[in-house]
Amino acid sequence: MLLAGAVALAISALVLVLGQGLREAALAPWVLLGLAVLLDLFLSRTPSKQVAVKIPPEMFVGETEDFAFEISPVSIGMTGKIDWPEGLSGPDSIKFENEGITQVPVRAVRRGSWQVHTLHLIWSSRFALFERVPTLALNLEVKIVPNIRLVQSGEITSVVLSNMFGMKENRAVGEGTEFHQLRDFVAGMDVNSIDWKRSARHRNLVSRELRAERNHHVIVALDNGYLMREEIAGLPKIDHAVTAALATAWAAALGGDMVGFYAYDTKPNVFVAPKPGRAAFPALRLRTSELDYVSLETNHTLAMTELNARTPKRSLIIIFSDFVDTTTAELMVENISVLSKRHAVIFVIMRDPELEELTETAPDDMDQVAELVAAGQSLTERQIVLRRLAALGVTIVDAKPGTVTAQLISAYLDIKAREVI
Repeated sequence: MLLAGAVALAISALVLVLGQGLREAALAPWVLLGLAVLLDLFLSRTPSKQVAVKIPPEMFVGETEDFAFEISPVSIGMTGKIDWPEGLSGPDSIKFENEGITQVPVRAVRRGSWQVHTLHLIWSSRFALFERVPTLALNLEVKIVPNIRLVQSGEITSVVLSNMFGMKENRAVGEGTEFHQLRDFVAGMDVNSIDWKRSARHRNLVSRELRAERNHHVIVALDNGYLMREEIAGLPKIDHAVTAALATAWAAALGGDMVGFYAYDTKPNVFVAPKPGRAAFPALRLRTSELDYVSLETNHTLAMTELNARTPKRSLIIIFSDFVDTTTAELMVENISVLSKRHAVIFVIMRDPELEELTETAPDDMDQVAELVAAGQSLTERQIVLRRLAALGVTIVDAKPGTVTAQLISAYLDIKAREVI
């Protein structure tokens, strides 16, 4: 329209300047433009647009699903735009094919329930003099929940059961602390396994057969402070932690242990007492899905003191946390040391791939040299803190987000096999 108006104006100006007696002819371009506008509006008439959308009932955080959009009737060259909420990440522009159907890949980046309100459509009229920009109401509610893909796939189940009842069967029976049964003593068995009182009663050597103890308490403790809001690998650390925590909770439930949950920031927020079996898993999943993204500093002293008071029985406590340097980690190390005197502790911290990449890339200028020095100092202080925790008997899981779940489950199975709890 602007281009056509500019052309009409130029023609009119030329006619007025060059044609002394043709002033009425200067109106001809505008008359033609007006007729073109009316004809364009008439030929571009379309019924009101209708949109149908199919979305998954819920999405796992960190995963991508396709949203199916169908527009009727469709116009040539139609595109769309959606104002995505904070919890969803989708394309800036959506292109509709001739059938009016398109699949839009959408990534879940924050837990919670998110609303998608409107779809803005854009297409040109028949002569491209106008752009049609109607807005259609969607009113979609998208639920994003903690990622339990590994649990649903059965991968964790096969790993845990094969370790506990497959290759590890000889360790599960005979090397634990829980009484299993009595059996006749035969040559080659450990003499220390002989039950002398029962042997005297039966007038025959009888040995005690033990098995690995079950029903341990496993408590997953999540630091939900501001440091856990930092994004690595496209997601906040707290979401990576929740994914690994739920996977480990499922592994512990399969292993016959009782699983509990604890979340804290400036103060203890959620405590779920250890419960037995797989029935405990839905409650843990619900609690983790309700965790907010907060910007509060973590009070490790209050949190660890409260956790120690709530767990009188020796337990396996899995702590997901983070720190900046040795100074900010001092109180955390102190309080974990108190906790480790009574309980078995696993400390889980996630590496930042971008930070490690900085230390592996040769600098090109002084700014990059400064970044390299700062990154190297940060990694050095991190290792100092982790070595201090390891010296206290704490099991360290220091892994990138993609491997933290596998390493944590492996550490849990190793502790269970060694009867550390």
